[in-house]
Amino acid sequence: MSAIEGWSGRVDLPEDASTRRWHQWVRAPLPGCAPGVAVLGFACDEGVRRNHGRVGAAEGPAALRRMLSNLPVLDEAPLYDAGTVACTDGDLEAAQARYAEAMAALLDAGHLAVGLGGGHEIAFASYLGLAGHLRARRPRVAIVNIDAHFDLRRQDQASSGTPFLQAIEHARALGLPLDYLAYGISAAANTRVLFDTADALGVHYVRDDELGLLELPQRLAELKDRLADADAIYLTIDIDGLPHAMAPGVSAPAARGVPMEVVEPLLDAIAATGKLKLMDVAELAPPLDRDNVTARVAARMIHRVAHAAMKVARAQ
Repeated sequence: MSAIEGWSGRVDLPEDASTRRWHQWVRAPLPGCAPGVAVLGFACDEGVRRNHGRVGAAEGPAALRRMLSNLPVLDEAPLYDAGTVACTDGDLEAAQARYAEAMAALLDAGHLAVGLGGGHEIAFASYLGLAGHLRARRPRVAIVNIDAHFDLRRQDQASSGTPFLQAIEHARALGLPLDYLAYGISAAANTRVLFDTADALGVHYVRDDELGLLELPQRLAELKDRLADADAIYLTIDIDGLPHAMAPGVSAPAARGVPMEVVEPLLDAIAATGKLKLMDVAELAPPLDRDNVTARVAARMIHRVAHAAMKVARAQ
């Protein structure tokens, strides 16, 4: 059993590098520790509540740690758990600020940061962490969002429906070049004003019905082309962008979604750029899940991206 709370699982014999699982490998990050993969939880669904969704995502980080625990270690890259930022008092903005500060510190230390959500309000907090890490530099940032929703709402207060409008406006105020790419957008889940907003902001988006296996080679080529000029990439995955059968435990289940056969090559292409700085997974709601199906799928994606990105980093 790991000494880190929330991590436990099977131990195979002989207990050596070839049988090691994540729960046996994870450690707490210490000052000066070698760069690796660092997970950071965001136990919050206040943004979902404000957006009139089904709550439960605050339990996401604990469920993700349980599902990640038994996954195999595929290389010797260090693995760290930086804890969890919780929102227990309804003050979403303060929780986002705390999370952003912790995220910036992980990025400053050279880690590939992995956010465990939480509602998709985690996205603005993750972006703020990246912006804080970049500080006075002005590199070109690309946000890649796999999601059924644009999350470009203009509302009286921040929610799970506002993070990318907030990020775009914040970046413009800083003079930070930012590209927002959304994959899996559902025409049935976004109002006309959201499409108009996306068009006005220059968002590149691909609808869910344009992301089949037949279209995949073209989409991969387009994605690689659009990421070519990026200096830093932030990947965010809203689990409701997957088909309902694969992701029942979410705030807003998808009527269609994008299958894993398409999502995973997109993830591989992003990791292969060598520019991925952070990723997060949002909207996992364990109370609404069935047999931990959604949590397992989310953990699989984290596991895949983390190992792929670290392999590329070692080769650079």
